[in-house]
Amino acid sequence: MNIVKLALAGAAVLALAGIVQAQGGKQVISSPNAPEAIGPYSQAIQVGNTLYLAGQVAIDPKTKKMRSDANIEDQTKQVLDNLKAVLEAAGMTLDNVVSTSVFLQDLNDFKAMNGVYATYFTKAPPARATVQVARLPLDAKVEISAIAVK
Repeated sequence: MNIVKLALAGAAVLALAGIVQAQGGKQVISSPNAPEAIGPYSQAIQVGNTLYLAGQVAIDPKTKKMRSDANIEDQTKQVLDNLKAVLEAAGMTLDNVVSTSVFLQDLNDFKAMNGVYATYFTKAPPARATVQVARLPLDAKVEISAIAVK
């Protein structure tokens, strides 16, 4: 009887540990090589092996200024460099990215953005949605968010 109670208690502890990990296993990821959040959000959140990266715009992390004078290609490069820095802080690379969402201020910039994007995701590119929006923070031309898995 005591062995059964001990086994049940052990199973309960393991089940509770799994619940706590599932609910409280959220870890904030940040990198000094990417811009600080411009609002009440994290650069990324990791839960288990999955990393959820907040949308990045073309803020230069060194100057902390928006590259508003840059063309769509240069803004896209800055955005992807920022995402890459956050991925590296989590011990991941662009190869770990499984999905991205691209927000363009002008869908006419799609081809130019796509040209730069293709140089960052050279093998097994992630699933992607691209949409035009009315306006982006700091009047950015492009914003990209991502999901990555280890």
